[in-house]
Order: sequence, then C-alpha cells, then structure tokens
Amino acid sequence: MTNIQQLLDERPPTVGAMFLERVAATPRSEALRHPDGAGGWVSLTWEQTRDAVWEIGAGLLALGLQVEDRVAIASNTRIEWVLMDLAVNCAGGATTTVYPNIHGEDFTHIITHSESRIFVGENADQLAKLRSAVGLDQFAGVVLFDAAEDGDALSLDDLRARGREHLTEHPSAMDDAVAATSADGLATLIYTSGTTGLPKGVELTHSNWTYEGVGIEALDIIRADMVQYFWLPLSHVFGKAVLMIQLRIGFATAVDGRLDQIVPGLGATHPDIMCGAPRIFEKVRNAVKANSAHGVKKRIAAWAFGVGHKTVPYRLQGRPLPKALAVQRAVAHRLVFSKLHDRMGGNLDFFISGSAKLSSQVQQWFYAAGIVIAEGYGSTETSAVASVDLPTDPHFGTVGRALPGSEFRIADDGEVLVRGPGVMRGYHKDPERTAEVLVDGWFHTGDIGELDEGGQLRITDRKKELMKTSGGKYVAPQKVEGALLANIPYASQVVAVGDGRKYVSALIALDPAAAENWASRHGHTDLDYAAITQHPEMRASLERDLEKANAKLERWETVKRFAVLDHEITVEEGGLTANMKLRRKNIADTYAGLVDSLYDAEDDD
Repeated sequence: MTNIQQLLDERPPTVGAMFLERVAATPRSEALRHPDGAGGWVSLTWEQTRDAVWEIGAGLLALGLQVEDRVAIASNTRIEWVLMDLAVNCAGGATTTVYPNIHGEDFTHIITHSESRIFVGENADQLAKLRSAVGLDQFAGVVLFDAAEDGDALSLDDLRARGREHLTEHPSAMDDAVAATSADGLATLIYTSGTTGLPKGVELTHSNWTYEGVGIEALDIIRADMVQYFWLPLSHVFGKAVLMIQLRIGFATAVDGRLDQIVPGLGATHPDIMCGAPRIFEKVRNAVKANSAHGVKKRIAAWAFGVGHKTVPYRLQGRPLPKALAVQRAVAHRLVFSKLHDRMGGNLDFFISGSAKLSSQVQQWFYAAGIVIAEGYGSTETSAVASVDLPTDPHFGTVGRALPGSEFRIADDGEVLVRGPGVMRGYHKDPERTAEVLVDGWFHTGDIGELDEGGQLRITDRKKELMKTSGGKYVAPQKVEGALLANIPYASQVVAVGDGRKYVSALIALDPAAAENWASRHGHTDLDYAAITQHPEMRASLERDLEKANAKLERWETVKRFAVLDHEITVEEGGLTANMKLRRKNIADTYAGLVDSLYDAEDDD
C-alpha cells in the first residue's frame, strides 16, 4: 500500500482541484463513455470533459451561483448528471441530490430545507413536480436535461451557451472559482431517506471526497487502465464516491443509469469493474439458477458449481489446485462459467458491492464461478466507503478493514463506530442530532458488528431493527431476508416479520421477469403476474426453496410461514425509501392483516 499519510497530506484540497489535476495528468485519455441514443457509445477525453464542465459551471455562475449555494439535481443517472455535478463543485457550489422518484412531503422538504438556489431536473415531469410542490420563487434558475419548450426553464444547451458567453467576458471565472473553494466547504448535501420521519441532510465537504479518492488509491486495487460500468443512482452517496475515486485514479467510466440495460451495457462496454447493490448480484444469480432449473442444464450447472465450490478453499489460501480438480474446473468453465463471464462483458476483474449487506452465499456462488465480489461498508455520513474487502484477498462475510486513514471501534453495546477524514461535517441545520451521532470525532453508525484479529469488520445486525420473539430471542431481519433472497430464485423482495411473535414469518414478492420465465416453463403463459404469484405450483416451488434457506439459519431465525404478495413493494406506496430500503413500520402497518393471518390465535397466547 502507498503511504497514506503522505497521500492525505498532499492530496488536492477540493473536488475542482482534483479534477484539474486529473485533466492535466491525462488530458487525452478516455474519461467518460455514454450511450448515443442510436445503439452506440460516445467517449469523452478528460480534456473534453473539462471543456463541458467549464461551460456548464460558467453558466451556473452567470445565473448567480455563489460559494456553497445549493443546486438541486433531480434526475436518473446519465452523463449530464455527472457533468452537472462536477460543474457545481468546480464553480464553488454544492449539489443537493434528489431522487427522481420521490414526491410529496419528502420532495418538498429536501428542496426547501436545503434552500437550493438552482434546480436541475431531468425532464418536464420534474419541473411539474417542482411547480406543484414548492413553486419557482426561491430559484435563480431552472435547468432541464431533456429540452422542453418552457419559458421558466433553460435547456442544458442554453446553459452551456450562457457559460461560453460568461467565459468570453471572464476567461478565468472557473479557475478563480476552483481557487476560491475551501477544503472544508460544502460540496454535497445528501438527504438520507430514513426509514422513519423526514430525511436528514448530510453535509459532505470537498475534503471528504478527496479523501475517498486517496483512500481507495492507497489500496492499489483499481488501475488507471481499467474501464468501469456505472449505473449507480447519483442521488445516492455510493455513486458520488465512485466518481470521486475515478477523478483520483483516472480510469474510464461508461455511464448508463438504465437498470434494464445493465446486462446489455456490460456486453457492449466490456468493463473491468462494476460497483453495485447486493440486489443486482442476487438478481443475476437467481436468473442463472432459474434458467438452468430443469433437465440436463440443471445437472450440468449443479456439477459445475459443485466443482467451483471445491476450488474455493484452495484459491482463498493461494494454493495450487490438485491436478484432477484443475482439469474439472477447466471443463466447468468451458461448459458453464464462461457463459456467465461473457454475460458480464468477458473482461471483468471484480465487482464491488455496497449500500446494503451482501449475502456471503451469493458472494461464494460468484467466486465459485471465478468472479470476485468485494464487499464494502459505509453510509452517507461516512462519504460512502468506510471500508472495503480486498478483491485480491477476499474474506467472505466481512467488509474488510477500515479505509487507510480511518479506524473502527466497537462500543460496549456492539455498535460500530467510525473515525476518519470521510466522516461528515454534520446534519444540515441540526446540531442536536449531529451531537447525538458524532461524539469525540467518532460517528455512531447504528450497526452492530465485530472485528477479528486482523481488523476485518463483520456487520451482524442493525441496532434499531432487531426483532425479538416472544420467547426472548433476538433476530436480525436482514440476515433472514438475505438467506431467503439467496435461496429463492424467484424472489425479488423479502420482508421478515414477527416482532413479538413466537416465530419468524415472511412476506415475499416475486421478480416479474423470473415469474414470467417460470410460467412459460410450466405451461401457464395465460396467467398474469398477480395470478402467477398465487398459483399453487409456484407456492410449492417457494416452499422447497424456503427449506434450503432455513438450513442456513439458526433454529429461532427460521421462517415458519410466508405470504406471497401479488405485487412488488414500491416507493409510491410508502414501503420503500427512495434508495430502495425497506420502511419496516410502514410495511407492518400496510400489511398488518396479512401478517396477522400468518399466526394462529394461540401463537399470541
């Protein structure tokens, strides 16, 4: 590893300074790649990226942007989001991230509480939402990525034209703005979509982001000649962190936020790395298992993965495979694993999983097939990455050691504490809540965990989400849900329920594509999604898979009964946060009757 203290001491002070260092170091190297709308991809060099960012940033200055003024961006991930965010930071402003799918009270709160001065929306729908929720009076300007004829909004092209005019009149405007920005200045205001109450605004500084860059650089796990496939929501801290890491290391990024295009995008761009949430990897695994669930395919796949799992201890310990096993692995790769690698673009070095706990079962399944998923850990309050397991030396079930320059501590009650340059400045306009979670520089994460002798962190529970059975046993719902998702190929969402009851039950929603695939193979093509979810044959299949999942759990954690929903849980109904985390209380209230039906009257005696 590189000397972290030297990196910390010598790192550029701001996002803008780090961006300019990258442009100066590799001006003609590829920086960004994005879909051209006609099935192809367009590349930008770092120099071209700087030109675009400078025009957008100067346009914001022309609208009156001042130091730390907030610019709210409500859009799905796309190249324009990346360029706008860089422009805001280089111009001295701060980005307020807004999930494009939130509405109502949360949307209004974020826009007004942040006191955003400029609003950037993806399209006319976001503008209509803004008009309805808060009006336009507080804004010095409104910009839309997708051009629309509206007298109250500029297109991005219009903004860039204003920027070019501003640079003609003030050639050094953007360089001056970068120079005037301070390391401890606000760079990003991200509202955590908390599972209860209104979102909290987390203040992240330029120094936080430059630390993320040098911290990952010090691990020597990502090379400058790599290509990253990027789909992560830029409204989420993980997405922003990954882009800041790119600025420091200099690898290229293919940007496409369309979730239904991830697999085709991987095939088109042949990336070396991709970051994602656990559900993406669970969906890939479940799709592969569902497509080889019968006949010869099932037997071949089972044999191949059996061979793959036998190789795991040798590979983890760096030992050569026995000759016979090496031959078997080569055959397994040719027959099965190579197809999975090809679907991932054929070039993949490793995945990084973050934003939620990854099932070690899913991790080992990919590893058996020759694909490493390195799990990271962090939160919005720690600028995303507080630790990451090394893909060169994976420790399944752990999230690695603290990022160089940071440290972990386990409190007396088992809570994980984090201290380091990535920890937030505080909660926006909320010093009392800041004081509750930031004590003597240590951020209290709310997670329960343990450190092994090598400093590897293992997250075991969530402090506020433990369920307690009527028999006094504590159950971590995430562990139960992870086991079910890892073993039920058709499951899209699982909610463990049973707080205060004798045993654990579950609500299960099916993945629409997997359900359709099941119906096709079982001769039920006349059924719609809702009917498939309630079909007796589907329930029988789920019961068989549930037995496998329960075998991975302690006796008191096993799921005794379950109900299959005839729809997926959504943000709109209040069951999910904007970044797809479960709102457990809302779900408990919404499905109270259904949950009660899973328990007999005597269960509560």
